[in-house]
Amino acid sequence: MTILIRMEGIRYRMETSPVKTPSKTARPGSATPRTQLDRNDWIEGAIDILAKSGVSGLRVEVLAKACGVTKGSFYWHFKDRKDLLDAVLERWREGRIKDIEKATSGAPGREKDQLQYLIEIYGASRNRKGMSIELAVRDWARHDGEAAAVVEAVDLYRLECTRKLFVAGGMSEAEAKSRSLLLYACVFGLSLMHYGRFDENLPDLKQRISERIVSP
Repeated sequence: MTILIRMEGIRYRMETSPVKTPSKTARPGSATPRTQLDRNDWIEGAIDILAKSGVSGLRVEVLAKACGVTKGSFYWHFKDRKDLLDAVLERWREGRIKDIEKATSGAPGREKDQLQYLIEIYGASRNRKGMSIELAVRDWARHDGEAAAVVEAVDLYRLECTRKLFVAGGMSEAEAKSRSLLLYACVFGLSLMHYGRFDENLPDLKQRISERIVSP
């Protein structure tokens, strides 16, 4: 666009650029465009890829393609891939701590019910995505010191929360610690196993296991 300005009898020509409106992108397979992704959208998309492909498959170009945007738009929100990975770890840490606090807080006298509920939600088939993310982060921690430190912090927090429940239920400190470790060894161990045909009544089998872990 050209604008003519007259000053003291002299005309000046000034070129201006058209005002740009915020760009919109569309998710693959969607006919409706959406506004540019924010930082949270990128993190959530990264976690989805992490669950499916592990940390080695979490690359900027792959993430951008999955989100239906250009690779360049990633750098509006993150300095580099390392910045994204740090954000993913922090999101996972915050989420796991929030979940365990919610699952282990309740009315006094209901400690056994809370522990059994915790075993149920960790071992439930409906929690497959959550467990896939958990295993992907743990595999990541095998090769990365920062990821290992985050996983350790989460594990210790989980163990401490369940230890408190066992103690509140009447167990000694030593027994509470052993039961707490046994609980997580069980639920995470089961997530690695294929035992669907081991017993005809899996819900009953899991209930018996739960009783053995939480009963005095």
